[in-house]
Amino acid sequence: MSHPASEQDKASPVPPLGLYVHVPFCASTCDFCAFYQTKPTAEGVGGYLAGIADEAKLVNWTRPVTTVFWGGGTPGLLSPKDLGRLAETVRAQCNGVPEEWTVELAPASVTPQRLAALREAGVTRISMGVQSFQPALLDGLGRQHTLQQIYRAYDHVRAAGFASVNLDLMFALPGQTEAEWAADVSEAVRLAPDHISTYCLTFEEDTALWVKLSQGRVKLDPENEARLYEATWEQLAAAGYGQYEVANFARPGHACRHNLNTWRMQEWVGLGPSAASQFDGWRGANVSDLDKWLGRVARGERVTEDRVVLTPAQLAEDALIFGLRMNAGVDVAVWQARAPEAPWAAVEALLERCVAEGLAVREASRARLTERGRLLADSVGAEMMEAFQTPILT
Repeated sequence: MSHPASEQDKASPVPPLGLYVHVPFCASTCDFCAFYQTKPTAEGVGGYLAGIADEAKLVNWTRPVTTVFWGGGTPGLLSPKDLGRLAETVRAQCNGVPEEWTVELAPASVTPQRLAALREAGVTRISMGVQSFQPALLDGLGRQHTLQQIYRAYDHVRAAGFASVNLDLMFALPGQTEAEWAADVSEAVRLAPDHISTYCLTFEEDTALWVKLSQGRVKLDPENEARLYEATWEQLAAAGYGQYEVANFARPGHACRHNLNTWRMQEWVGLGPSAASQFDGWRGANVSDLDKWLGRVARGERVTEDRVVLTPAQLAEDALIFGLRMNAGVDVAVWQARAPEAPWAAVEALLERCVAEGLAVREASRARLTERGRLLADSVGAEMMEAFQTPILT
């Protein structure tokens, strides 16, 4: 399966390959979280680790893995020994150590012993889910860590010497004031991580926050969200963090390569229950159930949920949707050449309208959103999906 080369890829004839490993274990469920998770047990963890190794054997690895991302759940709930065991499975597919290896950690799970195991394995990047430095807001989100645990965990991570550290923050939280959010951003900047991700709270179905929204106990405020977006971008730019995607900011050289490759519609393999894959001409996901996933892996089955054959037009659609969320934008001509059968007249009409309305700019064949357009990136993405569904008259 071929893909158009991005600027990053032109220097190398071999396109990048990502590996995402979903670690589904969580001690408790945060109110906003819709990711698959289950409580850890000795039997469950042991079965999971064996299942990951077995699933990896089912993949037709065509080239070495270049970037790795462990998400969850809470990967940090695994013991140092189990982290090492999981890492052995990963390294077997990387022809050594990957160029970038990210592990998500919750502050309450960070220990020097776990960090030492990750460093020994070859992990280069830690992403820590802080969410807020305000205890009352953490409690409102159902987060299980304290302010003291955040600071202690961050000190441990820095002392361990990882090449890059990210902090996740969330805004537009119920009851959160503009001043509180500005203080959260200021405190994150004071800690001086290499990367900061700022996510606007979303209300996913089947979460505790969704129930509160449906009951009228919390309300959406799009105008307030827009103000917080703009204030965040200004504050982080002044602190030396360059925005490279709507929610992501980095010091030079610290953008997340795994995510960039994903947004550019490169290939990645997903291992673990609920993990998605885009690989070898297919896109799909594993079943979101630990026991069912183990059973299917034992039968030699994987990526059985929402499994579809990828077409150039589908890749082009997603490349434009995700590409427009990045500050660098997307080269439309590359995808027109890759997928000439897509309804480009409708796509170009939408892009022209976005330019006319001040939401986008065109520089040669590249399209990117303006700051105002990035505030409406979700709406632009929804319209792009509609444009790609336009029938082509013959």
